[in-house]
Amino acid sequence: MFVVTADQQGSRRGSDRVPEALELVSTVPALLPFERTVGDEIQGVPADAGAALDAALRLVRAGGWSIGLGVGVARLADSASASDGPAFVRAREAVERAKGRTVPVSIALDAGEQTADAEPFLHLLTALVADRSESTWRVLDLLAAGRTGVEVAEELGTTPQNVSNHRRRALWDTEVSARAALARLLTTIDVAESG
Repeated sequence: MFVVTADQQGSRRGSDRVPEALELVSTVPALLPFERTVGDEIQGVPADAGAALDAALRLVRAGGWSIGLGVGVARLADSASASDGPAFVRAREAVERAKGRTVPVSIALDAGEQTADAEPFLHLLTALVADRSESTWRVLDLLAAGRTGVEVAEELGTTPQNVSNHRRRALWDTEVSARAALARLLTTIDVAESG
């Protein structure tokens, strides 16, 4: 099972961004939907590894969140905050690690003994997503919605070559493949952990 816990960075100095974050992840398929747990923290149980990565990367894109992804056994109740088990403990430990300086980005994975095999790929994917401009995101969002490069160019008032440049520099096709590959790896780890 997969648990994502995210804690707002600098919440004592800024406004409450939990409602915005909950809206961002509201369409992620989940066994238990994301909710505010304590103060400026949210937690949810995505339906599978792909959904867990999707939720985490949406929060990375938004910026300002320390994110922990826990993999393992969980005992589900009516809500994430009422549930428990190793996956929840691991998500908590991962978010605490994400707040520190032991990881290169503000996301951490705890998948038991398999963490070292998967976490570097999560960090690479996160760094790629976090480094994009708004103009690149406008292009990628339309491509992700199924539009062709020509349609995106028409909609944004630019050239197909510019759309292609954004796609290539953002490593969009590589990201799509990497997300799928990492989801498969995390699923394999989850099966072994739940074994």
